[in-house]
Amino acid sequence: MHRLWLRRARERQAAGADPEFLLPDERCFQDAARGNDLDLMQKLFKKKVNINAVDSMNRTALHFAVGRNHLLAVDFLLTHKARVDIADKHGLTVMHLAAWSGSLETTLMLVRAGADQRATTQDGMNALHFAAQSNNVPVVEYLIQDLHLSDLNQADKDGETPFFLSVQGGHEECSQVLLEAGSDINVRNKLNVSALQTAARNGQASLVKFLLRENVDLHQGLDPTESPLHLAVTHNHMAIVTSLLQAQHDTNVLNQRQQTPLHVAADLGDVELVETLLQAGCDLKAVDKQGRTALAVAARSGHSLVVDMLIKAERFCAWRQEHGEGPRAPLTFKQDHSLETRPVRALLWDLAYRQLSANEWQRLARSWGFTEEQIRAIEQQWAGKESFREHGHRALLIWLHGALLTQPHPAKHLHETLVRAGFPELAEKTRQFKNDSDSCSRKCAVS
Repeated sequence: MHRLWLRRARERQAAGADPEFLLPDERCFQDAARGNDLDLMQKLFKKKVNINAVDSMNRTALHFAVGRNHLLAVDFLLTHKARVDIADKHGLTVMHLAAWSGSLETTLMLVRAGADQRATTQDGMNALHFAAQSNNVPVVEYLIQDLHLSDLNQADKDGETPFFLSVQGGHEECSQVLLEAGSDINVRNKLNVSALQTAARNGQASLVKFLLRENVDLHQGLDPTESPLHLAVTHNHMAIVTSLLQAQHDTNVLNQRQQTPLHVAADLGDVELVETLLQAGCDLKAVDKQGRTALAVAARSGHSLVVDMLIKAERFCAWRQEHGEGPRAPLTFKQDHSLETRPVRALLWDLAYRQLSANEWQRLARSWGFTEEQIRAIEQQWAGKESFREHGHRALLIWLHGALLTQPHPAKHLHETLVRAGFPELAEKTRQFKNDSDSCSRKCAVS
């Protein structure tokens, strides 16, 4: 049998196949360790089978027993002098396997047998890296007892420390244990990515809140990578966006393309994200590498709802800068669907679709202080022969938003504007809505 195995092994090696180092009984011993079959292991040991034999990956029976966390098999192997210092082809020792998938009891058994707690793999990972990555909190708590800070913050080949790996995996409890032991909360890997950026990108809202409570640096070394706020916006993690803004994250921080988070949200066309960022007070005039504002980005991407929101925000900011006053109602820039404004909205729809002719809405918009960029932004969506009606309707609703926030009598203001703009007949049609709209301007929340 032995000669037959050797001949087949040589044939496989000559054919370029992976070498097989195990004899049949040795392979059987590894299978028994993998399956926690103590009776078979005992029988094979009595036959003097080599319990430290390695397979083609340089793994022993102890590797498999520890990897499956078979305590009885591990105890049997250690009692019968199984080696704890053998590393496989990737530098993986039984200590690493215990930290990854084993219990604290398995880890202690290996340590008592002389296993090296600081051994590293070819990727530079030690036992603490594996325990942190797999959220093995009991093993983490044990391993950090005798470690110095330099060991605690030891980075693997990717520049990732145990704390970084714990955050990357979304393990809040493990991250807290490592942080309390002295881990660097602001550590960055070789790609210049921080733990906070990783948590924000992965949508780990609870972990982000934990990091913020622990005073993580929000803005350290952000250039030229994506900020946590950019990442949260890009991946539509609203809860994280809110947490970051509450922590005073810079709303106007730039990414590699010189985009603010508002540029990113506008390009995505996400109404809720845009609303949240606008309420946080973003710089609406900031331009990216192509010289485009968030409004220009939204217009080019065809997001009409966002375009209208941004124009509302621009007009309100201009009014507040001129008058130095706050809003007259709860500030929102989304579409208005409230019952209180339904009468005046019906009037504006009638004006846009039945009264105003082509190009007349632009004249009206200019009389209300719309900029040429804002007018062009509206015209970029719904292009077509009859599109002027939709464009005019949107402009009128944008005007209404500002009027309800800034005018004591919106209907009166509309009437006067129509007269001055040369639409006296249309102005007369607004009289019947004066009382309703003036009332809603005092009590409604524009939405």
